[in-house]
Amino acid sequence: MSNVEVEFYWRPGCGFCSALRRPLLESGLPVREINIWEEPGAAERVREVANGNETVPTVIVGSTALVNPTFDEVKAAVAAETAA
Repeated sequence: MSNVEVEFYWRPGCGFCSALRRPLLESGLPVREINIWEEPGAAERVREVANGNETVPTVIVGSTALVNPTFDEVKAAVAAETAA
């Protein structure tokens, strides 16, 4: 679908993360899963784009950050980044 990498920030036990992960992985998009509890700097990156909160799922596509997005919002961000 695209060669734009989708950075998917998540944490264990997050139902919203699980709900978004399934369509992301099935989409064929290049998804890099980042566990904010294990990867150094990941929680800080999420706080930078989520008004100081560690809200997950957070998805970053290019220069666009999406906090708790729907899969359709992620697809739209990928399409916009690809068109840019």
